Amino acid sequence: MCETCGCGEPGKNGIKIVRPEDLEHEHAHEHGLPHEHDTITHVHPHTHGHGHVHTHEHSHREDHHHHDVHEHEDQHVRIKEVHVELDIMQRNNLMAERNRGFFEARDILAFNLVSSPGSGKTTLLEKTLVTLKNKAPVCVIEGDQQTVNDAMRIRATGVPVVQINTGKGCHLDADMVRKAVGELNPAMHSVLFIENVGNLVCPALFDLGEAHRVVIVSVTEGEDKPLKYPNMFQTSDLCIIHKTDLLPYLDFDVDKFRTYALRVNNKLEFLEVSSRTGAGLDTWIAWIEKHRK
Repeated sequence: MCETCGCGEPGKNGIKIVRPEDLEHEHAHEHGLPHEHDTITHVHPHTHGHGHVHTHEHSHREDHHHHDVHEHEDQHVRIKEVHVELDIMQRNNLMAERNRGFFEARDILAFNLVSSPGSGKTTLLEKTLVTLKNKAPVCVIEGDQQTVNDAMRIRATGVPVVQINTGKGCHLDADMVRKAVGELNPAMHSVLFIENVGNLVCPALFDLGEAHRVVIVSVTEGEDKPLKYPNMFQTSDLCIIHKTDLLPYLDFDVDKFRTYALRVNNKLEFLEVSSRTGAGLDTWIAWIEKHRK
């Protein structure tokens, strides 16, 4: 397990970044993996730290004073975990600043879209792209543990897209985004959407270099989500309350949700949107346009 967030180790193929031109070829194969020459892989940073923890732990087991050694061993493991976590976050933050500098140099407006699974994030993004692509160059980085399903949906809108498969990893990090951006090569003055892995915990810890973080919450979830997952709401600029067309059939209390979210982040903005009916989509597009200008 990863010391930073508890996610599993990536598979032996590491992180897979798939270029748009490979997607149809990959989709046609049942195994769902691109050919070796069409992929970019790297070792997940958590693997290095995990190995060091176990190496250090085993080095103390030869001591004859088992109880004292166990306490000493635990202290060293905890200290090592802290150092590994700090090292991971420092490297990520440095890479995020490099990404941010690249985006600023090319006048690229980057949004990091975060949510729990099933919030309708991809559907909202599809609806957004259909409208926004007529106003500005738009591109997408898709993050999922497996499959290129969402990337294929995005590509159907005619927008350039790169898929990152994280394996057992539970979030995107800044280095993954850097490599995906290298494959995507966004045009000057683009709007870049980064659809993060569905998870309200770990993505909150990792700055990707984005200009704005947008958390999307479906009304099918509980209104206490901001209290359960405060880090995500603390680090977001906008909260989209999604699937509002379902409100007549649910007990979701929008006012209570807003109160809880503002308790966590009093600067958080809110939009209420239904991708199914189109309600609120114009306001969401206007919010994006405001930040473009």
